[in-house]
Amino acid sequence: MADKTPVIWWVRRELRLHDNPVLQACIDMDRPIIPVFILDEVFETYGACPLWRFGLGAGTFAETLESLGSKLIFRRGKALDVLRDLIEETGAKAIRWGRAYDPDQIARDKDVKAALSDNGIDAASVSAHLLFEPWKVETKTGGFYRVYSPFWRAVKDTQISEPLKAPKSIPAPDAWPASDDPADWNLAAAMNRGADVTVKHLRLGEQAALDRLHLFVDEKIDAYKARRDFPGEDATSGLSENLAWGEISARTLWHAGHRAMDEGKKGAEHFVKEVVWREFAYHLIWHTPHIVNDNWREGWDGFPWNEDEGTPEVQAWKQGRTGIRFVDAAMREMYVTGQMHNRARMIVASYLTKHLMTHWKIGQRWFEDCLTDWDPASNAMGWQWTAGSGPDAAPYFRVFNPVTQLDKFDENRAYEKAWIAEGKAKPSDTALSYFDAIPESWDMSPEADYPKPVVSLEDGRARALDAYSNRDF
Repeated sequence: MADKTPVIWWVRRELRLHDNPVLQACIDMDRPIIPVFILDEVFETYGACPLWRFGLGAGTFAETLESLGSKLIFRRGKALDVLRDLIEETGAKAIRWGRAYDPDQIARDKDVKAALSDNGIDAASVSAHLLFEPWKVETKTGGFYRVYSPFWRAVKDTQISEPLKAPKSIPAPDAWPASDDPADWNLAAAMNRGADVTVKHLRLGEQAALDRLHLFVDEKIDAYKARRDFPGEDATSGLSENLAWGEISARTLWHAGHRAMDEGKKGAEHFVKEVVWREFAYHLIWHTPHIVNDNWREGWDGFPWNEDEGTPEVQAWKQGRTGIRFVDAAMREMYVTGQMHNRARMIVASYLTKHLMTHWKIGQRWFEDCLTDWDPASNAMGWQWTAGSGPDAAPYFRVFNPVTQLDKFDENRAYEKAWIAEGKAKPSDTALSYFDAIPESWDMSPEADYPKPVVSLEDGRARALDAYSNRDF
């Protein structure tokens, strides 16, 4: 007689029905499925904005599951303890979840799998987050890739299977276990008054992600390579928010990009390269997990970065009042929308680590607190790439000039006007919304004078180059 005990689907960063190998693995077991999200010991460490964004996404996904006759159970606590409780309550003998690659999640999952397997539970992870398993992409000598370009060449012609179709129904158990009300968790608390501002810029859920992709492919992808660096233009997909939480899969993006390539759309290959850049970040976090917390390259541990988050310069950087317009516009965009244009990310990271000679870890932590598209691998690699301490790094002596970058990529100052209010007779609504989002303790006003630079670009660059010249890299 077939085993009809339920299987627990441990829902994490896979908030979708289309192309969800974890869900498909559960369906293939031909048992009732109990989807569960656990606010566990790893999720509890996430910053204010990403955790709040995930909670909203999970709520949207719960509604989607209900439309298929299923539901999402919410629980809070240490993952292993919660799963054991659910096993006892439901009689489940199997658990499936999406495979993770960053060190914190790996440690949690290894403990869960070992403990439950010892108790006779069929516990296993399923590849659902990436195109390529990090250990399957190897150099000719059998090692891992340290530079993106050869990594891209190694994978660009790989035959990737088509995305899985969404199921039309999900088998439900005879009785559902009790669920927490996620509203009681109050995940918006750490956002303070910023939640009411940022929520207007979110595109929640799988359908919103698919709509974004279709619009991008139909209207923007052809010009993507040529226009993607211009922050004042709507030239990118905006999908990083949805990809981060699994509301759309990397495989779906890969195939959409390749179809656009076949149609002769000029920017399509570059879009696929950006998807693979994320894969490269996970390749590295798997093989060199110290990238999250330590300098990736040897020789950087003694570099004289400032590590004091409380300095006036660092506070000015966080608050978007450094006196450097490109930097300030970008920091304000992030605080209002939860996202930041990719070109701007490089500029603000270079300014912090080079002009202000401040450790990349401080910027990494601030982004983790403020980004709706926060991703542990991409965030770590991006900061170290710009600082010069990471893999495939920008040359350490490259110090972006935010003024000339603004002249080049925001010639008409559309980006600046969108996010800086001071000194403007009629500031834009987005620029004014920044003052509604920030803590009142910051004591900022759109009527104030725009601040003078906390450090001149010339002095900051000279100080950075002097520090680099005295290091033996």
